[in-house]
Amino acid sequence: MLADTPVAVWSVVGISLLAFLYQSGLPPRALNRFLFEFALVPSRFFGELSLVAPSDWTPFLTNIFLHGGGLHLILNMWTLWIFGPAVEDRLGPGRFTLFYLFCGVAAGLAHALANSHSVVPALGASGAIAGVIGCYARMFPAARRVVIVPCLFIPLFFEVRAVILVMILFFMQVIPAFCRSAAIRPPAGSLGGRISAGFSPVGS
Repeated sequence: MLADTPVAVWSVVGISLLAFLYQSGLPPRALNRFLFEFALVPSRFFGELSLVAPSDWTPFLTNIFLHGGGLHLILNMWTLWIFGPAVEDRLGPGRFTLFYLFCGVAAGLAHALANSHSVVPALGASGAIAGVIGCYARMFPAARRVVIVPCLFIPLFFEVRAVILVMILFFMQVIPAFCRSAAIRPPAGSLGGRISAGFSPVGS
């Protein structure tokens, strides 16, 4: 049983929800500009656009709180809610927040270095949440969690060892991100057209 309310987890969920509501209300042109400024566009920092884009590194932080759709937001925040409160209870709100942000920034840096010429904005909390999942597995290797598996319209409940659930969710977070990263390398000479025509974000 948790000793305190998971303030940091609630704060992350609240900020992510407010950011999603804000970006959902933007018209297409304003949304493209917003994503270029606050999502993570690797080419701004390590590719051709680094010559013209402002040297502002805040997107490595702000992209953690942005999401590419309602389902993307729900899945990430649901996963955080499963594992985050127990980790926050053990670390404390301050250390949990620093750990969460560190994992998110490290994941964003790894993505940007691996896709340095991409102009497609990457956004999402998967890197930060993967860190929380790994921390949970380290702290509570013998814990068990109850999961719901829908079968048609009947919910089935199963008790699963936390380490197994952690492995499943970890690969659900990481593998799609790697697949998307491999698919977004733009051809040479396509930067101007991609930027002017608008772009679709890559969620993580």
